[in-house]
Amino acid sequence: MKLIGALFILLATTWTGLEAARFLRERPRQLRQLKAALQSLEAEIMYGHTPLSEASLHLAKQLSRPLSLLFESFSEKLVAGETSVKQAWDESLREVWKYTALKSSELEVMKQFGETLGQYDRTAQQKQIRLALVHLEREEQDALEKKTRYEKMVKNLGFLAGLLLIILLM
Repeated sequence: MKLIGALFILLATTWTGLEAARFLRERPRQLRQLKAALQSLEAEIMYGHTPLSEASLHLAKQLSRPLSLLFESFSEKLVAGETSVKQAWDESLREVWKYTALKSSELEVMKQFGETLGQYDRTAQQKQIRLALVHLEREEQDALEKKTRYEKMVKNLGFLAGLLLIILLM
């Protein structure tokens, strides 16, 4: 019976370590996707002269979850026309952010981007997109550094914490 309990403890702590490592691995990938999405949005606005709701829907089809949900939700809110662009963006961020591996610093960058979304002419909008891209680039470098530094350690720490707990309980 003790052996089965020890096995469950070890599995649970190892799984926790693997989940923490997955979070560290997902953050840089999602930041890259978000940067690519903003670049595509810039191209749609600048060269395609596509309305924001259609451009967001195109992006949602190109991205993988959970970021596709952000642009899909934003597009739906714009099409419904019940809110302003800023409110639709903020609501979409609030709905989808909990499913991402992104942190509050990236949320703040995206909220600031949403403040200007759809309010300026194409050139000013392009500058705002580029500013958001610069901030996201900085965050991506930070995320890659943390992934490199901590991913393996977190995996091992989960397993070793389980072993320690088993030893203490035996």
